[in-house]
Amino acid sequence: MATTVLIVDDDPVQRRLAEATVRRFGFEAKLAENGADALALLRTQPEIDVVLLDLVMPGGLDGLGVLAEMRKSGLDTPVIVQTANGSIDAVVTAMRAGAVDFVVKPAGAERLQVSIKNALRVDHLEEEVRRMRRRASGSLSFKDLTSKSPDMERVIRLAERAAKSNIPVLIEGESGVGKEVLARAIQGSGERRGKPFVTVNCGAIPDNLVESTLFGHEKGAFTGATERHAGKFVEASGGTLFLDEIGELPLDAQVKLLRALQEGEVDPVGGKRSVRVDIRLVSATNRSLLDLVKEGRFREDLYYRLNVFPMTLPPLRARREDVPDLVRSFCARFAAEEGKRVRAITPEAMALLTRYGWPGNVRQLENALFRAVVLADGDELTVAEFPQIAAQVEGFDVRIPAAPVQPMLSAHSPEPVREIVRVEVRDPHAMSLVVEDTGEMKPMDALEAEIIRFALQFYRGRMSEVSRRLGIGRSTLYRKLKDLGLDGDDKAEEAAA
Repeated sequence: MATTVLIVDDDPVQRRLAEATVRRFGFEAKLAENGADALALLRTQPEIDVVLLDLVMPGGLDGLGVLAEMRKSGLDTPVIVQTANGSIDAVVTAMRAGAVDFVVKPAGAERLQVSIKNALRVDHLEEEVRRMRRRASGSLSFKDLTSKSPDMERVIRLAERAAKSNIPVLIEGESGVGKEVLARAIQGSGERRGKPFVTVNCGAIPDNLVESTLFGHEKGAFTGATERHAGKFVEASGGTLFLDEIGELPLDAQVKLLRALQEGEVDPVGGKRSVRVDIRLVSATNRSLLDLVKEGRFREDLYYRLNVFPMTLPPLRARREDVPDLVRSFCARFAAEEGKRVRAITPEAMALLTRYGWPGNVRQLENALFRAVVLADGDELTVAEFPQIAAQVEGFDVRIPAAPVQPMLSAHSPEPVREIVRVEVRDPHAMSLVVEDTGEMKPMDALEAEIIRFALQFYRGRMSEVSRRLGIGRSTLYRKLKDLGLDGDDKAEEAAA
């Protein structure tokens, strides 16, 4: 779906100019001539991705009023403010009110395109933070599982149908493909959302503790049972029980599991009476249960009890089109969790991750991104952050300097000889920072303007902080802002504070 930009401006000529520019970028455009119309569209059309908002609009709500109403209504669509009168005071106030960027009218096409892309990136980061919170609370939904892969989309559509009932679901797929995430989305989209979601890795439980773990035990039921334990079935009652790697269950435990599913009750070890339970069962396996049945290692009657609604998750190598979105999602998540300033990944690094086969599937990709984000020094991930993967993919070469060696000293060589080791990482994206689309170098004033705009946004309009971080005096900063079309005086920061 194309990005949709809402253009809010009382001047019809400016609205049409902005619309033509936005559509030239391949974006969809919606128009509003005043603040009230803009808020009505934002409340009824959730497909709007970015707002281009004029600050000065006569009568009713101006731009600052729209920002205030959006905050009150919980509307978190990223906003780019635009102004024609060049007031630093108004721009800084808007940034503090929640705007993610600003442009001066009439905005150049290149500048507007960069601003919209930056706003979309900010929105993606914030959405990932919201997704992290949903994941932590166990309330994932199918909105969190969007995919560009036809095979994966079919699985999601099946899972949506399964979520509408309480029938058992069997999820098959290789290790690391995301079976538990799919199970959580089924739980979060059905009648049991908000109820317990209890996970059991059947392959990680010692054989002599399987029954106790699943069905509970009474105090003194066996050596070491110093207190009563309810068991996973009772813990999940009212919600969902997720049995991962169910093919690893011992045969005697399979008998009791079958009874629990048929009767809706469990028998705690050492107990004298059964305990009623109400669970929705989702089981998962990375092996073919039917093959295990043929080998006599899995009960046929239990297999048919579990295999009511089967679905198979494709491996990551079969849906490479999903890799870029997963990479961006993991980057945003880990950068937020680890307090890192990683905000992007170079095109070459993305190409590397897309071409790699990922035998460990999504889990391996997640671990690779975590390591890369934690070890990253800059705000962008490059091929250099993935040396082990680059070594396995043809066409990618990262030369890393060897560990320094102490030079040998002798009477004939009183001075140590130092060898310069070059580190080469091919990164075409880095060149785009200083080179125009035409291939010519960007002029110095254009680079300086971008740096000042970024600093003003990054430090939320705190002018003293901006001038200190850029290493220039405040009077120089205000002069440069005036050159950019933003006039004002030294009182702007006080007014915004």
